[in-house]
Amino acid sequence: MARAEKRALIVGTSLLRSEKLQDARRLQITTSYGTVDLLEFRGHILLQRHGLNDYCPPHRINHHAHLLALQQAGIRKVFALGSVGSLHLRHPPGSVVVPDDFYAPTITPTFHQDGQGHHLPHFDPDLRAELLAVLNQPPRLAPVDGGVYWQTTGPRFETPAEIRFHARHVDFVGMTMASECILACELNLPYAAVGIVDNFANGIGAEILTMDRFNKQVTLNADLAWTVLAMLLESS
Repeated sequence: MARAEKRALIVGTSLLRSEKLQDARRLQITTSYGTVDLLEFRGHILLQRHGLNDYCPPHRINHHAHLLALQQAGIRKVFALGSVGSLHLRHPPGSVVVPDDFYAPTITPTFHQDGQGHHLPHFDPDLRAELLAVLNQPPRLAPVDGGVYWQTTGPRFETPAEIRFHARHVDFVGMTMASECILACELNLPYAAVGIVDNFANGIGAEILTMDRFNKQVTLNADLAWTVLAMLLESS
């Protein structure tokens, strides 16, 4: 399992109960923040951020336990796949995006209670380059290179007023990946993320955002999410 101990893939809602992952083997890791169930699949370690049994909403995810479990499992770099909303018409649902920065002024997880908490979190540039190279291989998903990911606390979606306020400064919105990146950086784990656009943000586009429309688009994007995951699995 030497290769599996080097990298991890964090996956999200679209792959929560994918039949294609049914043959994966569970690995349980106990950390000082709680116990985490990981998956060993095709020689890689997978982490389902929303849980393997019951769905855990984003504001209740134990990111500390998740990232510490990956470190204890011997992981040396982390790719993350997640659902995002788009704040711009140029990035419609079905787009694949690789952000290069994030905005999360209210998101402040840390493992530290002292000066060690002072650090500069970031999406790892080398890992981003690797991610873009993979996604540009056949079938060439034409990923969007760059953009600012905005993490909100959740579980609610944003109001149209909140979207209008932030649209000049951010490109995509989600509820998990900045927290993961911040804690990964504290553990010296290089981290890069790819987003699947599952919806236009509230107030963007011609159609009014509803949970029914959002859930239908997530279902439509399930094959795309699996394609992204399969490309990452096969890349090393």
